[in-house]
Amino acid sequence: MTQTKDFDPGLLKITVGGHAVEGFADGTFLSIATNNPFWTLAAGASGEFARSKSRDKSATIEITLMQTSLSNNVLSAYALADDTANTGKFALGILDENGFSIYTAAEAWVQQMPTVTYGKEISDITWVIETGGLTPHFIGGTVVTEGVSQWNSPEISQYNLPKVDDRQP
Repeated sequence: MTQTKDFDPGLLKITVGGHAVEGFADGTFLSIATNNPFWTLAAGASGEFARSKSRDKSATIEITLMQTSLSNNVLSAYALADDTANTGKFALGILDENGFSIYTAAEAWVQQMPTVTYGKEISDITWVIETGGLTPHFIGGTVVTEGVSQWNSPEISQYNLPKVDDRQP
């Protein structure tokens, strides 16, 4: 029997230096991208192949907030501290309480002040955050609230992930 899964954007938790980010814009409000592939493939003239492992764990995170969000104050303060005194690094945590996705970085920073527009309507502000060390993360699906836990499936359990109740951003 197929079960309908739910996604509630209110269950996506983002922390910046301990501050719980709030006031997300409508539509896409979070984007996470690693900056390099895990492996680079090289092909020889005779058809042999080799691959090279990248140890680069850098990533770029975009958080889009409403112009009225108080989290803009926190991110502005980190950006200014970094620009003026090189003291704007912060811990970053992202946890999807709908399911299994977890992302963390011990050190992250605001890349630059965002472009801001003003008009009759409330505008969106997109903050670009970089990190040199996004911890190994897991992109997972939505938890089924009834029936067998997905954590017990062979596809998931082989990774020895934390139990749903033990997840922390």
